[in-house]
Amino acid sequence: MKPIRDHIKKGLDVLFVGFNPSLRSGETGHHFANPTNRFWTILHQSGLTPKKYTALEDERLLDLGFGLTNIVSRPTKGAQDITKEEYESGRVELKKKIAYYRPRIVCFVGKGVYQQFSGKRKVDWGKQADSVVAGTIDFVAPSSSGLVRMKTDEIAAIYHELARMLASLRNQS
Repeated sequence: MKPIRDHIKKGLDVLFVGFNPSLRSGETGHHFANPTNRFWTILHQSGLTPKKYTALEDERLLDLGFGLTNIVSRPTKGAQDITKEEYESGRVELKKKIAYYRPRIVCFVGKGVYQQFSGKRKVDWGKQADSVVAGTIDFVAPSSSGLVRMKTDEIAAIYHELARMLASLRNQS
């Protein structure tokens, strides 16, 4: 199964980084396409998007200043199927993408994604004290996977912090 295409460009407000595409995303060619994934609901409930988009509309997030990528590009059934080598090469590639595209904020969709990227073990939700790539802000949010036991409202509240931070940055510009 082929990796799905990143939706990324220079000057983004937020680059969302997932673990890797699901098998459903690999089949459809769209990010967060698994019907049990709550990403699109969370973005809308948090106030980041004006409506609830669908996976088929993933490229339209670019119009809102948002991009989509993954630390590992190979679709799998679950993150547990990602190899150590894939994480190592994914970490290097992701650092290059962030340095080149320079998003204001990099939002890691899951603590585990950020732990793999940063090498840090202890990670709290929200804005991180230090960023891995200088000139960007690292923000850690819960995974939107249906396997995560947090309630959607709880997850959306953390993403709402991202929305508030982004609004503040936009007002400063």
